[in-house]
Amino acid sequence: MADDAKILEAIEIARTTGKIRKGANETTKAIEKGQAKLVVYADDVSPKEVVMHLPLLCKDKNVPCRKVAKKDDLGAAAGLAVPTAAVAIVKEGDAKAAVEDIARSP
Repeated sequence: MADDAKILEAIEIARTTGKIRKGANETTKAIEKGQAKLVVYADDVSPKEVVMHLPLLCKDKNVPCRKVAKKDDLGAAAGLAVPTAAVAIVKEGDAKAAVEDIARSP
């Protein structure tokens, strides 16, 4: 299983060299438009309904979806000063190999 640190690092690299979408709504739109290459959501989101549709939507659209423990860490990796529930990588940039690696690991 890809660990949180590896996933968060891929988000940071994609943020600086590619393109990401931040927040549950933006992430959902990116999946629906077929732009998302990797979706990451936080396990400590409350209420859970905010992100519980993401794994199902990802499965439908065949997009790799991973969970990290903390929304604080996810927000920091996305370059935000606040926590975020979800992030979608839409252009991998230099994180392409890392994203592919994360997508392969269950």
